[in-house]
Amino acid sequence: MSGGVDSSVSAFLVREKYGACMGATMLLADDGGKNVSDARSVCETLNIGHEVIDMRENFRDKVIRKFVDVYESGGTPNPCIECNRSIKFGEFLTHAITSGHERIATGHYARIERENSGRYLLRKAVDLSRDQSYVLYMLTQEILRRVDFPLGGMLKSDARSLAESLGFVNAKRSDSQDICFVPDGDYGSFIASYTGKTYPAGNFVDAFGKILGTHNGIIHYTTGQRRGLGVAGKSRLYVAKIDTVTNDIMLLPETDSGLYARGVIARGVNLIACEKLPGNFRACVKTRYRQKEIPCVVNQTCDDEIVIEFSERVKSPAVGQAAVIYDGEYVIGGGTITAVI
Repeated sequence: MSGGVDSSVSAFLVREKYGACMGATMLLADDGGKNVSDARSVCETLNIGHEVIDMRENFRDKVIRKFVDVYESGGTPNPCIECNRSIKFGEFLTHAITSGHERIATGHYARIERENSGRYLLRKAVDLSRDQSYVLYMLTQEILRRVDFPLGGMLKSDARSLAESLGFVNAKRSDSQDICFVPDGDYGSFIASYTGKTYPAGNFVDAFGKILGTHNGIIHYTTGQRRGLGVAGKSRLYVAKIDTVTNDIMLLPETDSGLYARGVIARGVNLIACEKLPGNFRACVKTRYRQKEIPCVVNQTCDDEIVIEFSERVKSPAVGQAAVIYDGEYVIGGGTITAVI
């Protein structure tokens, strides 16, 4: 229970379904503060137990450290996915099981279904505006059988109304918008403070190497970025490439073909809907959380690699982000983008 509305309503729904449960709040990047207080208050309202679990060390090692490493290498990390993989459905689930609990529930907006064969499927939430199936593609069969997503069939507005009717202290609390450990959204300053390093300025260049201006250090920029570049052009410019060797950042206008890719290679593959993909598998893919799905052809070259070819060129897919494959409302699987082609 993060202290927010979604996990609080989930706790109520789980109590109603199973008759008994307890709440748990993970300490991650800070001391918890209001999050712990609000979560505890909701548990008291529901008359269920509440536990605080200190996971800060593992969060630093497995989530923050990877976030920094990917930015330093010129990529674009997705720390929410890594947190789900390593912490929420990793360490937290293990703690729950070893503590004698059979299942965990979270406030994610997604649905889990079970086929007659016994295989578990991951489906988009009813409220597509809140759907979080993209950041859950890494869930394995073993994890899916032990997880509930009580909000998967609800609208966000209904969840908030239910929280108000139950008198939850956080019923009107706004949703968090930024990465939890960088609440002000200034990733570059956070990385510099975290590592204690100085990241040198370098050149913004065009496709021919012509200098367009000066950047403030590569950690302040990400592939596809348009805002905050401080470089004027005849048309809007976007970050097309970050070269960690030369310390140059290439900028291209939106109309330049160099800004677009015909496909990606992804590794660290997890498949949910099947054990292995057939050749030339036709599906849709998202290469960023808020991106629209793009028709594609997927080929699984080995257990841990997929090659995805888009039906149309896609602007600025980024190394470090996830490529998640969908068949309609169902997540087939996905992996981390390691190359753009």
